Amino acid sequence: MMNPSTPSPPQPSAGKFNPSTSSTPKVSIITVSFNSAQTIAETLRSVASQSYPNIEHIIVDGASTDQTMKIVADFPHVAKSISEADEGIYFAMNKGIGMASGDLIGILNADDLYADNKVIEKVAAAFKDPSIDATYADLVFVDREDVSKVFRTWQSGPFKPYSMYNGWMPPHPTFFVRRSLYEKCGLFNTTLSSAADYELMLRFLMKHEVTLFYIPQIIIKMRQGGKSTASFGNRIKANLEDRMAWKMNGLKPHLFTLILKPLRKIKQFISHG
Repeated sequence: MMNPSTPSPPQPSAGKFNPSTSSTPKVSIITVSFNSAQTIAETLRSVASQSYPNIEHIIVDGASTDQTMKIVADFPHVAKSISEADEGIYFAMNKGIGMASGDLIGILNADDLYADNKVIEKVAAAFKDPSIDATYADLVFVDREDVSKVFRTWQSGPFKPYSMYNGWMPPHPTFFVRRSLYEKCGLFNTTLSSAADYELMLRFLMKHEVTLFYIPQIIIKMRQGGKSTASFGNRIKANLEDRMAWKMNGLKPHLFTLILKPLRKIKQFISHG
């Protein structure tokens, strides 16, 4: 049995999408939830309203005790769902990847939503180039109650080989990859509690040097209140985990890399203003 803390590949292999054989690759969207009744309906509607015709929406719920799964049941577009106790968000994401049958995989949190109904269409179009392994885009942080109210804008910008040494990372909710990439490079490392997404992107972009495509548009509205930024103490813990992420991949950051990473958030406020 696979140890969930080890980022091993899911099975079976779906292979790379070949644009000559399919003009509409299946896109699996994984939503992890736990007591998300206040927000998940908007998340579900944002997927159900997508113009793209070949979407597999998967809900991985951590045994919610509120109305989350009753709300999910009201959305017939949901292809697969499971509700059971798990060991955290990254375990659940790995579970969702294992359930996915799509050519392309994206993750949409249960309190986030797509910026418009053309998002998946734009993402799939980028993957028509068979050399592209992964895509990312821009993101806005919005008010928890009023998602039309924007607080910060995360304008990613193009990726360059030295970008991550300068504290850069793509917004994980905008990150879509070929299923074959998880099979080749592995899943989320669940020994990390808050930096597993950062570690995964370091592994993909720096260690395996996958080909990345930037979509210079806002595709995600993300509600305020991330785990790693909830308090100063959590920020310190996140920084320590960021250091561990580099070490896990046999990589060495520059002296200023992990100082610049949180400082980049200042630019997000300025960009918005």
